[in-house]
Amino acid sequence: MGRAILIVLDSVGCGGAPDSADFGDEGANTLGHIAIACASGRAEEGRSGPLAVPNLRRLGLASAIRLASGLTVPLWYEAPEGIWGAATEVSRGKDTPSGHWELAGVPVPWDWHYFSKANPAIPEEVTAPLIARAGLPGTLCNAHSSGMPVLRDYGAEHVATGKPILYTSADSVLQIAAHEEHFGLDRLYETCAIAAEIVHPMRVGRVIARPFIGESTGTFERTPHRRDLAIPPPEPTLLDRVHEAGGETRAIGKIGDIFAHRGISRLTKGKDDAALIDATLAALAEAPDGAFIFTNLVDFDTLYGHQRDVSGYARALEAFDARLPELIGGLRPGDLMILTADHGNDPTFRGTDHTRERVPVLGVTPGARPKALGLIGFSDVGETLAAHLGLPAGRHGRSVLGHREAEMPDGGPEAPGWLGGRCQAGKTVS
Repeated sequence: MGRAILIVLDSVGCGGAPDSADFGDEGANTLGHIAIACASGRAEEGRSGPLAVPNLRRLGLASAIRLASGLTVPLWYEAPEGIWGAATEVSRGKDTPSGHWELAGVPVPWDWHYFSKANPAIPEEVTAPLIARAGLPGTLCNAHSSGMPVLRDYGAEHVATGKPILYTSADSVLQIAAHEEHFGLDRLYETCAIAAEIVHPMRVGRVIARPFIGESTGTFERTPHRRDLAIPPPEPTLLDRVHEAGGETRAIGKIGDIFAHRGISRLTKGKDDAALIDATLAALAEAPDGAFIFTNLVDFDTLYGHQRDVSGYARALEAFDARLPELIGGLRPGDLMILTADHGNDPTFRGTDHTRERVPVLGVTPGARPKALGLIGFSDVGETLAAHLGLPAGRHGRSVLGHREAEMPDGGPEAPGWLGGRCQAGKTVS
């Protein structure tokens, strides 16, 4: 038995969700629009020219985008050499927990609570008990906003008054920003724990601690000490199923926070996506057969999608692509690695929120023949990994790979085909 590896490129959607209009996101296409912006010279900050992701393209990225949304990326014509498809979400959300839970085999069975766009968005039924129980002098903002703008608008007042900054977004989330030194990191975590006790019964999916440092508006910056307090999944996820079967689970990035730390043998965090890729490579070197490695790479979303930074998003995609051969090189015979996403966050789209999109599904298993999966469900991703690990079938989704996909192509491991010398560790292709 090999290992199962699931790497979520947070927010790297590819358009085409059939219900995108219900979310106000009709026409959004994160990957497609970034590629078009790059090709037309509209993403030139810190990089230049067409989007350079040759390894993802060789796996089947162009075909996944076209399958999901009908969009053909100019000059992206190569035949896929990996296992490729696109996945559609059924959970009624475009947020991180919904996407990750469903990818791990558990669609969300309820409607999340979303704070209104009125001002204040965070109602007194939340703020009053929070102020009383946490001993706060009050709160600031209490509206829809995003990370850096809220620090520019309220950071100085927070430092002067000691009032934490509360804000929300189009997701089912309550975010609380506070200064690590002036307010205190432990106190921020305690405040968020109290807030979670208040809003989780309302079906608000997450409370997020957003610590920052700096002494003036121009120097405020977030720190890596973010903490998510999520509602636990409603039934066992793939993490739980592997753990209960005696397998080892490695959670890398914010996976522990997303899954309320359930079903996790070992958790590793990092300051950025480069560190998380390093942690994933370390797990590939150490984890035994039968292990499940689950990685979230969040910088695409937090640093570039929400900031509507097309050039930055393109740079992040290119940086990941350059390291993809290392990840593939860490696979052993019998391993299955799937790259996918949890939602979209089109940096060319209006607003600053996630976008409802289908997501690419790109698979690698040593020696496998290329295979088109077609349009599948998020839960099918989890069930495919579960079947690969020999687990009993779950309640949702189905495995979309059979044993024949793990057979070696004619000629053995050096034959033409994925991992047949075309994309090797430490090298890129063009």
